Amino acid sequence: MNFNLKRYLAITLTLLAVAQPAPAAPETHFHAGVAAYEAGDYAVAARAFSDSLAVQPAAGTLLNLGLAEWRRGRTGEAILAWEQSAWLDPFNSAARKNLIYARENVPVSPPDLTWFEQTSTWLPAGFWAWITGGTLSLAVALVTVPAFLRKRKAGWHQTIAALAFGIFIVSLAPAVGIVTRSNLGIVTEKNTSLRLTPTLAAEPVAALSPGEPVRELRRRGNYLFVHTQIGNGWVERRQIGFVIPRPE
Repeated sequence: MNFNLKRYLAITLTLLAVAQPAPAAPETHFHAGVAAYEAGDYAVAARAFSDSLAVQPAAGTLLNLGLAEWRRGRTGEAILAWEQSAWLDPFNSAARKNLIYARENVPVSPPDLTWFEQTSTWLPAGFWAWITGGTLSLAVALVTVPAFLRKRKAGWHQTIAALAFGIFIVSLAPAVGIVTRSNLGIVTEKNTSLRLTPTLAAEPVAALSPGEPVRELRRRGNYLFVHTQIGNGWVERRQIGFVIPRPE
């Protein structure tokens, strides 16, 4: 599978933006969402959590958004929010448990992940970006800087450079997994049809339930050609939410 450097850099920039300090505005929306949730007004709570996420993505806010959407009966939106929460924070056990509970009760299956996608879930995606870029930069610096400064390379230069390059090689698999996992989406709408061609007049070949995972293969206009666990076909773009949001 080809490594898409452009997409990897775009994802990395998104992750670095997520790591920036949160301003006061998202906290205001978050507290409003908590108050609405405790009052049983789940629609208002979901809007408030979404407003908070629009300012500053955060795993905890996504966890609460999923709870509000689940209470509203919006299974697909809830599973999507918990998947996004787990993407930002793979150590978030609450999001993992909620996903297991939801999928057992709907029921729908979790996404099929390749081995390198599985390894990319071991650490936050931003960590893999830093590890890959940092170790490569360190290895190159240790090899080239002494020569540039016309200084003799010490034994420890070569040892650390070899170690850094080895870590870089190992981190490439999770880096590829980050890119390919960005193609994963969740069906968010009821009555989502898997069609033979990208038109409303096309014959439906299957019905997809909210919460089912799909993998985007290509796009044509407002339709996506996706791989599902029951086969391939076309779905409307608006019926799918991606774990990593992308511009329309």
